[in-house]
Amino acid sequence: MEFAEYVAHRRPALMRFATVLTCQPWLAEDLVSDVLGRAFERWDRICRLDEPHAYVRRMVVNEYMSWRRRLARTSPRAEITDTGLGDGADERAERDAMIRRLAGLPRRQRAAVVLRYYAGLPDAEIAAALGCRVTTVRSQISRALASLRVDLTANPHVYQETT
Repeated sequence: MEFAEYVAHRRPALMRFATVLTCQPWLAEDLVSDVLGRAFERWDRICRLDEPHAYVRRMVVNEYMSWRRRLARTSPRAEITDTGLGDGADERAERDAMIRRLAGLPRRQRAAVVLRYYAGLPDAEIAAALGCRVTTVRSQISRALASLRVDLTANPHVYQETT
């Protein structure tokens, strides 16, 4: 598979994954662009792998977890919010509430939750992507879910369904 073909087919999925992982669309764009730039330089080796997409997804996780990204995440940027409440407003509000809850998690816990529930990976693949043991993955996910439950009980009015 050629690199241009890979990017055309997989970039939207990588962007969605990175957006959920970082909770910031602008940061996800930077993250995916940086990773795809490095992947292009090594594409002759990456394309021969059994799962090139899994490798590139691991590159996204590694870059997200990298200390070099901390500075970019802490620099202030203007937030542009969509004020229109057209069709799908409830879904967008629910998604935004979930992203805010995920943003409150530590990075390792957030990465484990995103890899499990967004990417649908089993514990062994998450452990490989995060560079830790399977038991660590389970404990990170357990702690993250417990934290999200506490958040849910602390702010129940945010998550009530309207009738």
